[in-house]
Amino acid sequence: MRDLVAALGLALAIEGLLFASFPDGMKRILLDASASPRDRMRLAGVASAVIGVGVVWAARRLAS
Repeated sequence: MRDLVAALGLALAIEGLLFASFPDGMKRILLDASASPRDRMRLAGVASAVIGVGVVWAARRLAS
């Protein structure tokens, strides 16, 4: 559970840095995303989740 909270905190920190550094670019990205078809967004979400789980698995495996 501690790792999940740490991962969520890290994701929020990275997202916050992006919004603070590139507000206009992030606004444009969000507008583009809102115009994307639902199926495309779902596919991107599943792909991101699979890649994220793979990265976490690899990091834990290499750290042992």
